[in-house]
Amino acid sequence: MPITINPVSLSFHIHKTSGPARRTTITLPHGAVETPVFMPVGTAASVKAVPQHLLEELDAQIILGNTYHLYLRPGHELIRRLGGLHRFMSWPRPILTDSGGFQVFSLNGLRKVTDDGVQFRSHLDGSSHFFSPEHSMDVQIALGSDIAMAFDECTEYPADRTRARHSLETTLRWAQRSKRHFDERKRERPWDESFAGQNPSLFGIVQGGMYPDLRRECAEQLVEMDFPGYAIGGLSVGEPRELTREIIAETLPLLPADKPRYVMGVGYPDEIAEYAAMGVDMMDCVLPTRAARHGLLFTSEGRLNIKNKKYADDQNPPDPACGCLVCRRYSRAYLRHLMIAQEPLAAVLNTLHNLAFYLETMRRVRANIEKESGGVLPRNSVEG
Repeated sequence: MPITINPVSLSFHIHKTSGPARRTTITLPHGAVETPVFMPVGTAASVKAVPQHLLEELDAQIILGNTYHLYLRPGHELIRRLGGLHRFMSWPRPILTDSGGFQVFSLNGLRKVTDDGVQFRSHLDGSSHFFSPEHSMDVQIALGSDIAMAFDECTEYPADRTRARHSLETTLRWAQRSKRHFDERKRERPWDESFAGQNPSLFGIVQGGMYPDLRRECAEQLVEMDFPGYAIGGLSVGEPRELTREIIAETLPLLPADKPRYVMGVGYPDEIAEYAAMGVDMMDCVLPTRAARHGLLFTSEGRLNIKNKKYADDQNPPDPACGCLVCRRYSRAYLRHLMIAQEPLAAVLNTLHNLAFYLETMRRVRANIEKESGGVLPRNSVEG
């Protein structure tokens, strides 16, 4: 499959605003991304149950790949030899890779954190591995993503102030090491050297637990490091939704307005719309795909458990207000039958609908910003 590379690493243009919300374009080596945007999660080089041509039909602009999982299987060096993640999975549009920090955090008893990095055991076979900031950068560079993330330490919830401060300080040290190594090695990407200058971009991640002053301290020091974009991490780890919103609201104003702002691992459709209204540009979450595999559908009428017996002879589409390819063709009764019969097609159709609903939610948010805009802003741009 031909992969087209653009002549910039990252450029960021703010077009319109409506209050704190903004409509922007992030131009990356593999294409432009209109924000606010939701990024489907393709953990192991696959958005579960959905082939890439259908992701394109849904108009997914950018997807997320997982460094930890791809490192373990099939291995980043194999992917590098095969031309990078885009070529390996036949996906021509932008990809963001996380650092592996959250997945290592979630291993809990299988990991040991030191100043140098994290020693952990694979969830696949128990083999021992070590991730440092430098190694995370090497893996992401080998994958050839458009946006890479600095290696961070995620704080669990609840965490006391001492624990949150230690995590913050570790994250800041690792951010410096990540950026230094990334800047030295980013030209070792897997694609053809004729595309000189079109390198990936590295985003910093704000940690600090649920303490606004620690978040401020982390954000201010990361901004001094001058990353091309910034993420708010360490959320959706069990805290109440109100606290998630509070931390986002406290942290967003601390991040540069002329660079992309990304909140990691959130959330329900109403939440991502709310966070976009607060000024978040990018979001991701496994929820639409994970919920689909359990028969939970997101609709304009609320959440729908398609396994419920009352849908056994319901000939209505999953969401009468939705125009996705699933709602245009299939009934609730049929989708329930697939779930009860444990047919693999159930996961495919449910996931297609949920992703369509999430992506349409963001399209409506972008349209509303255009409609309610206070005017066109000067063209702000940052090159990464």
